[in-house]
Amino acid sequence: MTNIKKTSHSHDLTTQEEDKKFSDLGISDSILAILKKLNLEIPTPIQRKTIPIAVLGQDLIGVAQTGTGKTFAFGIPMLQRIGATKGQGLVIAPTRELASQVEESLKKLGNALGLRTALLIGGEALDHQLFSLRKKPHIVVATPGRLIDHLKRRTFKLSQINILVLDEADMMLDMGFAPQIQEILKQAPTERQTMLFSATMPAAIVKIAANFMKLPVSIEVAPPGTTAAQVDQEIFIINGEERFNHLVKILSQYAGSVLVFVRTKHGVKGLTLKLQSLGHKAVEIHSNLSLSRRKAALDGFKSKRDRILVATDVAARGLDINAIELVVNYNLPDNSEDYVHRIGRTGRAGQGGKAITFATANEQKEIRDIERLINKSIKRTEFVKFAREATPTMGNKNKRKPFRPNSRPGMTTRHDQSSSRPASRGQSSRRFSRYGHSTNK
Repeated sequence: MTNIKKTSHSHDLTTQEEDKKFSDLGISDSILAILKKLNLEIPTPIQRKTIPIAVLGQDLIGVAQTGTGKTFAFGIPMLQRIGATKGQGLVIAPTRELASQVEESLKKLGNALGLRTALLIGGEALDHQLFSLRKKPHIVVATPGRLIDHLKRRTFKLSQINILVLDEADMMLDMGFAPQIQEILKQAPTERQTMLFSATMPAAIVKIAANFMKLPVSIEVAPPGTTAAQVDQEIFIINGEERFNHLVKILSQYAGSVLVFVRTKHGVKGLTLKLQSLGHKAVEIHSNLSLSRRKAALDGFKSKRDRILVATDVAARGLDINAIELVVNYNLPDNSEDYVHRIGRTGRAGQGGKAITFATANEQKEIRDIERLINKSIKRTEFVKFAREATPTMGNKNKRKPFRPNSRPGMTTRHDQSSSRPASRGQSSRRFSRYGHSTNK
């Protein structure tokens, strides 16, 4: 079985390491010139730790929070090594959106060097993809299903692949792509560099590493399940039928972009229509939409033309959208790991953000599972015991009156950001205004 050499860099970065620039990482002058034009000089932690190993051709597993620059962490070494070895690179991503954004990022790096890419994703005409493949691309970015289609049609072969990247690998396994991933890895040349990136590290990924990677180095710049420190997390314990009312009130308290996660595609559509009927500029994204409609929804949300994006977990990975002020988990995710990816859409690139999760009283186990994964208790505001009569009326949205938990029976607020354990029932309460905003701020 393959051994995995683990190096963790979550809390022990020296000042000297933190001060490293891209020019200190063994990157070629031509790529450094491109990074300079992009106004990029200081690498992120995952880039700083990954690039020096990857440019040497070594297999690696990179674990880092979403929004930390993983695409350039593998993109820079891939461009450099393809230029030196004259081989071909392959990046496999779980969703069309993520694959498209990876290709866009690689183009930013490589266009000036004459880089040719091909994007192989479902929902797009084969003719365009075949045209790109005939031009002998240096890097192919693909989703697993469409890549398998091309391999079966023999319109693309893996014989020239010498660098292979699995991006958001745990999501691909969660989505049931394990058989396709294994088939792709079996068909790829054995003499290759394999890099695997994700925000979590389930056992299935370790198994892939053992079977298909050669002495991979595991780099963790934050423990698996770590959430961005800039994200203020809160859970509302509510009656299920009150979800929409709570969402509407929350939306009136925030002015920026809002991403709302819903468990099912049918739920996404219904919620979007309800929000639109109230005059909100809301769009939807899920796997039943055509590629063109998904692109249009993302473009509208990115450009701020549409303020609210309602999505299934298809949008939880790879959305490169800056300044999302608020993420709302309208439903809890199906697994705890997806919670990390959902709230990782806000608080990116050092910015602040807010994440509010709706849960019902019978979902206490799911909440504990999430808290155990992220090793942190989450502030809770409980509405469930007084339902409608305790929901605040929306007067002047800019003026929030403080709410004292002891003034009405049935509502408690718990908050312990410093503890790694969930707050106990006997813990003293802080004072919060309506919907959990601290009156001490």
